Amino acid sequence: MEFSEWEPVYEGILEDMGYDRSGDEACVRVLKAVTMNSDLITDDEAAEFFQTIATVFGDAPCLESDIGIHPPEGTLIASGSSVRRLASLDIRPDVVVTDLDGEIGPQLDASAAGALTFIHAHGDNSDLVREYAGQFKGPVILTTQSRPENTVFDFGGFTDGDRAVCIAQSFGVRKVILEGFDFDNPSPKAGSDPSVKLRKLSWARRIIDSLEGRIQLVRLSE
Repeated sequence: MEFSEWEPVYEGILEDMGYDRSGDEACVRVLKAVTMNSDLITDDEAAEFFQTIATVFGDAPCLESDIGIHPPEGTLIASGSSVRRLASLDIRPDVVVTDLDGEIGPQLDASAAGALTFIHAHGDNSDLVREYAGQFKGPVILTTQSRPENTVFDFGGFTDGDRAVCIAQSFGVRKVILEGFDFDNPSPKAGSDPSVKLRKLSWARRIIDSLEGRIQLVRLSE
């Protein structure tokens, strides 16, 4: 998704959620500073990780049952919070899309094993960026939901899950299988307001829906 298309959606999210664009952009500066010694790769190099089919894993309670119904295929793209659950099933992602929320150890393990990690900066995760972003040993792409610049990309997307689908589409994936996606029944998270989570997932659904026609979407839990 080009930024010219994404920016109006982003502005709608800022208005609806009450977020501050300057906070997102400040976090980008932190992310760039702490990953100066990371294995930052180009988008051309990142393209080598993607096939024409991908399975994108969310963290909804239906994840394990979805995997049982439809064995994953193609490029395996995990939202950050799903990586631990995938590891318990002996599934190693090729790509991880994360804002560093959730259990970080499995994400670092996936990176050390060679997964490409898209690390995302936004106004609420500066502390996590400072603590963890520089620890990823595998290849890394930096992302923002605000204006892209040089080594920081914006492929569209708000939550890890819908951003993963936007990334897949941007890298030429033609068919995306959604596993562990339930926009009405998210997994509970300590310290997270369920009503806010549902508002975020409403945006995630809209963003994924907007990609219909550009890619084939297989929605197991809808």
